[in-house]
Amino acid sequence: MTTRRLVLIRHAKSKPEGEPDSARELAKRGRADAAAIGRWLVEHDSVPDLAVVSPARRARQTWELAAAELDAAPAVQIDERIYDNTVSALRSVVRDVPDDIQTVAVIGHNPSMHGLAIALDGGSSATASGIAARAELDRDYPTSAVAVFAVPVSWARLDIGGAALTAFGIPRG
Repeated sequence: MTTRRLVLIRHAKSKPEGEPDSARELAKRGRADAAAIGRWLVEHDSVPDLAVVSPARRARQTWELAAAELDAAPAVQIDERIYDNTVSALRSVVRDVPDDIQTVAVIGHNPSMHGLAIALDGGSSATASGIAARAELDRDYPTSAVAVFAVPVSWARLDIGGAALTAFGIPRG
């Protein structure tokens, strides 16, 4: 089996609270940062075959602007479980990815994105780039953050500590 890649993307900067949470839009900076996410994915050879996106407006906008920077937009699924914003819900989303998908991006929210990223790596990144990425990841998971993991098992078998962090970035537009 070839190694799969999991890309965890926190939505870009949204406008301040005031609207219902699920309806909040991206701020001007968030729109620029979302496009930068797409460019970062291309530069880091991490363009997904499938994007699974939170139904929240800011997450959908983040992915739409990021995908516009790709040569070909991947398939998109909206998944309510991502908006639950729990590590267990995100794990369920990833475990339900079809086996024929090699690279999947999940676009969602904190604190679950950060929590899942920390839990999946489990400190197992042994390469120099993985160690540097882990040090950044340990500090924070701000808006527009992207973590890329090598996944050596099927999506259904992915468990805590079962992936290796290979890249971490905070694209800005």
